[in-house]
Amino acid sequence: MKRRNFIKSAAATGIVMTGLGNVVSASASNAVISNAAKFNLKYAPHLGTFNQHAGKDPVDNIKFIADQGFRAIFDNGLMKREPQVQEIIANEASRLGLDIGPFVLYADFQVKSFVFQDPEIKEMLKNTMQKGIEVQKRTGVKTALVVPGHFDDKLHWDYQTANVIENMRMCCDIVGKTGLELVMEPLNPHTNHPGLFLTRMPQAKMICVAVNHPSCKIVDDIYHQQITEGNLIPNIDMCWDYIGAFHVGDNPGRNEPTTGEINYKTIFKHIYNKGYQGVICCEHGKSIPGKEGELAFIKAYREVDSFEV
Repeated sequence: MKRRNFIKSAAATGIVMTGLGNVVSASASNAVISNAAKFNLKYAPHLGTFNQHAGKDPVDNIKFIADQGFRAIFDNGLMKREPQVQEIIANEASRLGLDIGPFVLYADFQVKSFVFQDPEIKEMLKNTMQKGIEVQKRTGVKTALVVPGHFDDKLHWDYQTANVIENMRMCCDIVGKTGLELVMEPLNPHTNHPGLFLTRMPQAKMICVAVNHPSCKIVDDIYHQQITEGNLIPNIDMCWDYIGAFHVGDNPGRNEPTTGEINYKTIFKHIYNKGYQGVICCEHGKSIPGKEGELAFIKAYREVDSFEV
């Protein structure tokens, strides 16, 4: 599928895009933004973010994302795609020099899993880790996301914590041989995910320290943590050695940066100055529908990426 006339669409919507680099104009019908003006950090749009401009084909989406100066992509559902499609996505991302953010390896929000030492659950987790290794072999993705599941109302919280630590250590022992990192995601219990065991950054760090395995990391979802605990930059600093990836979204609304209360420009400058080289997954919606919303998405990231370096 041909990529759309990005410049023409931007003019039509009245959105002014600054700092986007040179324009490559093959014709009036397929001009796109050059990827010469790359972002400072590896913001990673999800495949499908720009389907109004690029269509639904993953390869066309990856090309469009690269053309806008982004340096990474992510696909939560990568593990569920056909192996051949996984390889196609990985090859195209590699060809264009894009990193791929964490794929979802295990995230059953309804099941009480990691909080128990149940033989069937442990066997399920072992099999899931092996499937994750196969995805890594096909794609080269370095990180996989894990949500430890629901907490139990009857079992003492400390016993549940001990069980999560033991299960995470078991999973890390399995995937660690291949170099795959497991990033645990604390999720907010107030707006989106009531009942989950893992909700806070200090809790996640404590588990990582106890697991004591190089494959045990955290994905810091700034949207979720703004709701749960705030204090975003101090928590980033306290957990820095264990953060393997970031997710972002503004609050309220869970849309692109600049649409809510979070000062992403300051946060991004902070992690840039700390030397962060990993992926920042744009795990959020768009505040405006259609092509105009896709252009607003890019404009927002240009704005919050415009810090002094």
